[in-house]
Amino acid sequence: MDKRDRSIIFRERLMSAMEKQKFSRSKLARETRVDRSTIGQLLRDDVSRLPNAQLAADVATVLGVSTDWLLGLTNRPERPGDIVAAAMALSPAERSSADAQLLGWHREAAGYKVRHVPATLPDILKSERMLDWEYSSLRDEASAQAINAMNEQRTWLRSGVSDYEIALPLHELKACAEGTGYYEGLTQEIRYEQLQLIADLCGEMFPRLRLFLFNAHQVFSAPVTVFGPNLAVVYIGQFYLAFRESQRVHSLANHFDWLVREASVDARNITDHINALIKK
Repeated sequence: MDKRDRSIIFRERLMSAMEKQKFSRSKLARETRVDRSTIGQLLRDDVSRLPNAQLAADVATVLGVSTDWLLGLTNRPERPGDIVAAAMALSPAERSSADAQLLGWHREAAGYKVRHVPATLPDILKSERMLDWEYSSLRDEASAQAINAMNEQRTWLRSGVSDYEIALPLHELKACAEGTGYYEGLTQEIRYEQLQLIADLCGEMFPRLRLFLFNAHQVFSAPVTVFGPNLAVVYIGQFYLAFRESQRVHSLANHFDWLVREASVDARNITDHINALIKK
């Protein structure tokens, strides 16, 4: 870029940042420890003037913007650390703090497709007795909170504001049917009720709700949810790792679509598959 053009961009962006932060020329001069005349020269529109590296860095620091933005090297005014913080954040996954956040993320995705790989069976399709069993070892109100959160998410799902795709390992439903692994100790009645609920909901809401089963011996996924084009969340246990940078979201959406392409059981066949598991 020509020095003259860069100086114009610098001057315009400097004036914009000063106005936003309510900085006068005198205040900026005090904060950067230079003469007021130096700031005045940078703001003159009849000369091409750029600051030295030290002054550019000081001005950017006190105004809360990036030096690259002031100099026309990027269109993002945030400092690099602020961009990273905005693009990737940790959100607590404890039941009391996570429920409202999860519902908020669902609502944020209104009009877009939600792609979901759950850690076990998807909460949005769980029965109340399944949730009672899962939270029986925690405090009394934990089960009620989980049920309320599930009902709110299912109400959102029934509203039809977004398509919802779920990818689940084949072995998860099989373990539930057999009462093995995670589901050991859960009564057959509750397990079959849970499977039938999933089959009924998938049948009732297809194609708005689509459940795909993949073979974990061939493909793998950590628990992840992609809320439309602007947010993807990876569940790591105590926290949700939330990404808002478009390239990362796009990559995780592509990962989910790969799971769907590799699915062993298509969404159209889920009801028959579950009924066969129960019968067997």
